[in-house]
Order: sequence, then C-alpha cells, then structure tokens
Amino acid sequence: MTFDEFRASTTEPRPRANLTPALLALWHDGRGDWNAAHQVAQDVEGADGAWIHAYLHRKEGDLANAGYWYRRAKKAECRESLDSEWASIVSAMLAAAS
Repeated sequence: MTFDEFRASTTEPRPRANLTPALLALWHDGRGDWNAAHQVAQDVEGADGAWIHAYLHRKEGDLANAGYWYRRAKKAECRESLDSEWASIVSAMLAAAS
C-alpha cells in the first residue's frame, strides 16, 4: 500500500483487514479518533509503538509524556507539524510492513 492509498483509506468506514497494529493506530488517528489510536498504540511493542505513542501524546498536548516516549523510541522530540510527523511515521510503518 502506498502512502496516498493509506491516507485515502482513512475516509473509509472501516480499516483494511491487513493493517499492522501500528498502522491501525495511525489509521484511527488519521480519522480523528485519538482515543482509539491510543488504545491500539498501547499494545504496539518496541520502538515503533513508542514513536506512535510519543506522537499521540504530543498531539494531546502532554509534552512531558511525549518526551518520555520519544526517548523510549530513541527519537529526537519532533519539531515539525503534527501532520508532517504523522506522514513520517505512516511512511516508516508502511516501509516496515512491506
């Protein structure tokens, strides 16, 4: 799946069946459902889950918590727009899933 296909899928009523948990969390966030995104992200293991978690807490405005998750992900705290960071994470997760 390409980035543009993934972004377009966020307008569909249900996620595609083949999404990894990381992409499912990002799909929910792309639809504006932070709570569902956070619920799924809590079960994503490792650095990928930590990166998504960091982004979600940054979006929530909890920068201290976001900083903790960026450190767990071994990523610098993002200074880009939220949309740009979402796109970067989606692109990385799509590449990892292929």
